[in-house]
Amino acid sequence: MIRTTGDIETEFLVRMQQSTTVAFITDTILDDWVDQAHVWASAYKKWPFTEGRNSTTYASVEEFVYPEGFKSDSIRYLKVGTKRLKKVLFREYQNYREDSDTGEDLIFSDFGGLYYINPNADISGTVTAYGQFTPRDFDRTDLTEVTVFSDREEEGNEAIIEKMMNYAKTREKKFAEADAHDLRAKTMLEEVWKRITDEQFGYQGHKSAGIWQRIDVERGARVSDLDIEDRFF
Repeated sequence: MIRTTGDIETEFLVRMQQSTTVAFITDTILDDWVDQAHVWASAYKKWPFTEGRNSTTYASVEEFVYPEGFKSDSIRYLKVGTKRLKKVLFREYQNYREDSDTGEDLIFSDFGGLYYINPNADISGTVTAYGQFTPRDFDRTDLTEVTVFSDREEEGNEAIIEKMMNYAKTREKKFAEADAHDLRAKTMLEEVWKRITDEQFGYQGHKSAGIWQRIDVERGARVSDLDIEDRFF
């Protein structure tokens, strides 16, 4: 079972038939590759296990700094108090604020490392944001740390090793082998993603979503048209 960063490093060295006592792969290089491959794999899809929630007290200002650790532009759901705000494209938000400087629509948008809430909206209380977080770097003195996949989809750890093999073969200038390891890493993550999406396919929409639905001819599911940004443009 490959679970911890120590497991990942050990398995990588076995497959490479290398050790950190040679100059080609030092402890520092190995630690860097684990971090880089972990970040790469965790960002490959919007994994449900990299979703996060952050809460802060609302202040009547327009501009807020993105929650620490959240990926830019990743907030998908935002509430202030008991009221849900609709996310709109940044240019549409800016146009709305210019054209209706007293408008009270419950809208927000984001750009880069900031998010913007319509300051005229009738809202108060706690801001609760849901988005994707970026995993922190591992503590290099603790080889018992686990990845974002360890408790849920351990095949993701195999993909991390394959990505590290890609780095190593690229460093050796064995580019065909490097490409093969990169493809295997991506294939493994695609298989994990398929399992997740197959499970989520069973989710049912609530009747409060309304009647504006269409049939997804590939999946056979009903999908709300209104959930798709720029659907009518």
